[in-house]
Amino acid sequence: MEKLFDQQSALVDQSERKKLVWEIDKKLQEDVARPIIFHGREATCWQPYVKGVTVMVNSSYNGYRYEDVWLDK
Repeated sequence: MEKLFDQQSALVDQSERKKLVWEIDKKLQEDVARPIIFHGREATCWQPYVKGVTVMVNSSYNGYRYEDVWLDK
C-alpha cells in the first residue's frame, strides 16, 4: 500500500493520479483499514528536576495538567 501512496504522489497527470487514489481508497475500504493520514513529529523535554508531568499521547490538544507538577530541587 505504501508503494501505491508513493506512486500516486509522483504522478503528474491528474486523471491518472485520481484513478490510482480511487483504487487505493477502494482497497482500504475493502480491508476496513484505518490509515494514519497525519503523524506529527513532536518532542517534549524538561529538566530532570521537574516531576509529575503527564504528557498525552493520543490527542492533538495540549493535555498537560500542572496541578500535579512539582520541582525537586
